[in-house]
Amino acid sequence: MADRLSHIDETGTARMVDVSGKAETDRFARAEGAVLMARETLAAILGGGLKKGDAIGVARIAGIMAAKRTHELIPLCHPLPLTSIDVEIAPDDALPGLRVTATARTTGRTGVEMEALTAVSVACLTLYDMAKAIDRGMTITGVRLLEKAGGRSGHWVADGG
Repeated sequence: MADRLSHIDETGTARMVDVSGKAETDRFARAEGAVLMARETLAAILGGGLKKGDAIGVARIAGIMAAKRTHELIPLCHPLPLTSIDVEIAPDDALPGLRVTATARTTGRTGVEMEALTAVSVACLTLYDMAKAIDRGMTITGVRLLEKAGGRSGHWVADGG
């Protein structure tokens, strides 16, 4: 298993991967998630009817801040100089709820998948926190990597991504 998991050495001990020998390349990752909620909750969020304020704006900022601190939250992640992090939050009446998409970019020796996933996760958690007073039954779902590019493994796109 140690030959397949880069964070495990030959003795099974967790370690931070040494990326010093890797070439710097442009890196990109896109992730998504969703918060499912009652239609009335979605209407309240979109209409600005929450006591805590602008849930979408606050969640967007929370996602950006979280991406920048991923290395402090996820053990063994390298601190990365992000060149861009974009968090988009859009209503989806079919859920009903809000879809969150995050795109992270850097030029470096390791990928930005965890930064994109962390941005989505924290943005979803923030949306829940902002609206929980009116809907504790919300569900955070579908957090996944959609696409990544750069580095030795090249370009990858999820099925349906």
